[in-house]
Amino acid sequence: MEYLIRKMAPAEYPQLNDFLYYAIYVPEGIAPPPYEIIRQPELQVYTQNFGQSAHDRALAAVVDQRIVGAVWVRIMEDYGHIDDETPSFAISLLPEYRAKGIGTALMQAMLAELQAAGYRRASLSVQKANYAERMYRRLGFRIIGETEEEYLMRYDFV
Repeated sequence: MEYLIRKMAPAEYPQLNDFLYYAIYVPEGIAPPPYEIIRQPELQVYTQNFGQSAHDRALAAVVDQRIVGAVWVRIMEDYGHIDDETPSFAISLLPEYRAKGIGTALMQAMLAELQAAGYRRASLSVQKANYAERMYRRLGFRIIGETEEEYLMRYDFV
């Protein structure tokens, strides 16, 4: 499958709300939550006023001129927060575009962008049962903390 990874335009940032919804891990056999869940404060930190901070960055995966995936980072008090100098990741693909290498390409592109911008590390939080956790490890993220359900992972630029 051919796809293009590119920077998201500010006019496209509202689409991050849809990708935030698709980023919610839903175990197989469980009904997805209602779309309105993204309006909860602990989820709004990922998208509210996106683009207003110099630390906000977003990339899109495009297939046939349609955005099918997004990765975005910002320094925020989210589940993956480490400190006020470390951007936290969010990534999501439309379901029909998963497991095709696009997520890995998005992550690699964002890691390269963060490194070029001089960041020392990046972080994320992932449900232990989420298949994406293996991808994060392959990319070089390592577990630095955990709860009963989630891993806190960090990537160090060295």
